[in-house]
Amino acid sequence: MNLHYWIQLFVAQLHETTIWEWAAVLLGIAEVLLAKVNNIWLYPTGIAGTFIGIYILLVAGLYAESALNVYYVVMSFYGWIYRIKKRDQPAVKISWSTRREWTITLIIAFVGWAILYVLLKKFTTSNVPLWDAWVSSTAWAGMWLLARRKLENWILLNISNLFAIPLLCYKKLILFSALTLFLFVVAFFGFFDWLALWKKDKAAELVLSDQ
Repeated sequence: MNLHYWIQLFVAQLHETTIWEWAAVLLGIAEVLLAKVNNIWLYPTGIAGTFIGIYILLVAGLYAESALNVYYVVMSFYGWIYRIKKRDQPAVKISWSTRREWTITLIIAFVGWAILYVLLKKFTTSNVPLWDAWVSSTAWAGMWLLARRKLENWILLNISNLFAIPLLCYKKLILFSALTLFLFVVAFFGFFDWLALWKKDKAAELVLSDQ
């Protein structure tokens, strides 16, 4: 298939996109941009967009993807509450994952991959259960790290994005593939933005310790 085919497919999908799909895409973009600048409004924005996405996916009969979005909602509420609970305390700082957090992350990614693959294989008509399960499990791990404000969240989310882009193209969901490519780029720079904030915090701590 040549480039002209994909351009035609993309334009055709734009014409067929509903207002709800546009809302989900725009809220998804807003969520990542807010996460990039470390703004707490990323949580309510993401929750609103994900609720719309759940509805769209259910209507389309994509039940596994819809279940993944339910997880996104749960983790977004978790992260939001985690931040609000510490509102009267020093801000929850960006940090690297501990060994224990890495263990949990790997369990979420690989055990989640195996479990979701079995569920997709046995209880759905998915023709890409292994691929689809990997995209979902790495996204689960990334969302958990994001809720904990860990730098590695961007790495896990971009592993998921990297595999999701061709998967969405394969399913001819060109608009969402383009959105995922955008999220991949934002997440790439988001990692370095958070890294700069972490270095700034560490430098401030060193100054205080020397006083």
